[in-house]
Amino acid sequence: MEPSVLLLLALLVGFVLLLVRGYPKARGHLPPGPRPLPLLGNLLQMDRGGFLNSFRRIREKYGDVFTVHLGPRPVVMLYGTEAIREALVDQAEAFSGRGTIAVVEPIFRGYGVVFANGERWKALRRFSLVTMRDFGMGKRSVEERIQEEARCLVEEFRKSQGAPLDPTFLFQCITANIICSIVFGERFDYKDHQFLRLLYLFYQSFSLISSFSSQVFELFSGFLRYFPGTHRQISRNLQEILDYIGQSVEKHRATLDPSHPRDFIDTYLLRMEKEKSNQHTEFDHQNLVISVLSLFFAGTETSSTTLRYGFLLMLKYPHVAEKVQKEIDQVIGSHRLPTLEDRTKMPYTEAVIYEIQRFSDLIPIGVPHKVTKDTLFRGYLLPKNTEVYPILSSALHDPQYFEQPDTFNPDHFLDANGALKKSEAFMPFSIGKRICLGEGIARNELFLFFTTILQNFSLSSPVAPKDIDLSPKESGFGKVPQTYQICFLAR
Repeated sequence: MEPSVLLLLALLVGFVLLLVRGYPKARGHLPPGPRPLPLLGNLLQMDRGGFLNSFRRIREKYGDVFTVHLGPRPVVMLYGTEAIREALVDQAEAFSGRGTIAVVEPIFRGYGVVFANGERWKALRRFSLVTMRDFGMGKRSVEERIQEEARCLVEEFRKSQGAPLDPTFLFQCITANIICSIVFGERFDYKDHQFLRLLYLFYQSFSLISSFSSQVFELFSGFLRYFPGTHRQISRNLQEILDYIGQSVEKHRATLDPSHPRDFIDTYLLRMEKEKSNQHTEFDHQNLVISVLSLFFAGTETSSTTLRYGFLLMLKYPHVAEKVQKEIDQVIGSHRLPTLEDRTKMPYTEAVIYEIQRFSDLIPIGVPHKVTKDTLFRGYLLPKNTEVYPILSSALHDPQYFEQPDTFNPDHFLDANGALKKSEAFMPFSIGKRICLGEGIARNELFLFFTTILQNFSLSSPVAPKDIDLSPKESGFGKVPQTYQICFLAR
């Protein structure tokens, strides 16, 4: 037989074996979903609108709990408020595992408080919650830190003298400085070159993680990781931030005073020293730097992006901004800083902030979960380690809870008497055991920054409200708003 024919036969046999090995094996009794192709999974059901649009279409056929094969691996999708709450709250422990995001997996690798599992996650989460509370409520409370940062921002906006500006990096500066004060024990000047470099890396990384190419990478990461692409840029960016964190840890180590820990890093280093004889401790250098990266990234990017969406919405709907300012004038006035105590007297402002979070829908498909054991859910058997996506967007746009889910309307959170109305479908920070660590800090930031800015400034745009584009620049893991110009006019 000719060598070329032998080679062709060998390639054919190899391809058949690859197909057989790549075909998803039935395990347990997963929810229904479109039939996957070997290796390709449900690629044919995906469209260029990205994961969220694809999942919406599949849900129309298969209901609120369905299975989608992302490449060769099955992932269970939870769609709508009831399905998400049943899983993440009613069966909280079983659904408390953390899945992976392929484009950041080479950096996180299961370390740190966000992507850890099992005992590592429990130990790091307990420590992080206690430490962030202590440094948020110590000599200077989080409220005072936010107020100080808000004052700095007001001064920065005054310098613009009403000229149009892009608020992206200033909103990043203020939210980053709050988490920096807790984690690193310091705040940075808005013109600090190292600080601005880190913020740029965060901004670019969040945009790339949310891009269409990152969603394609999620489908075929085992193959695409060997080729150039956005995943490599994300890894380079995050590694540069990790290098900075590593240098900061060494500075902390050299100046550590065990009797006076200054911040999260100091407290962690003391815990490392205390547990150095424990061979099974989770308090090691790798978990420290990855936890700091997680807190720094999440604490900066989510709140700053919400503020960017919020003020874009205020430009689009100026009558809403005017009603907020009227409430600010009645409750706070112009001669003192807003405080967290004001929040209970300002239902309209609170409703607007809630609606900004709901409408901006910042993490639409949620951070992936996985089940920690074989789990029975709605009559289906999910084998241990099955990945689960809680589609948060489906709750935030649930028509059973929000009368006009695709419209920006603060009345979604107000009752007939104008009082603030809570909603079970409102879960921008997720829910259950994996709820965002920084929810409390983020909520305080949004209220104090939002009210302080509108107390001091009226807003205008070079673009007419009717022409302002609210569609996201990127929509994948996260939603990234379009860049825009805004004028802050002293009141």
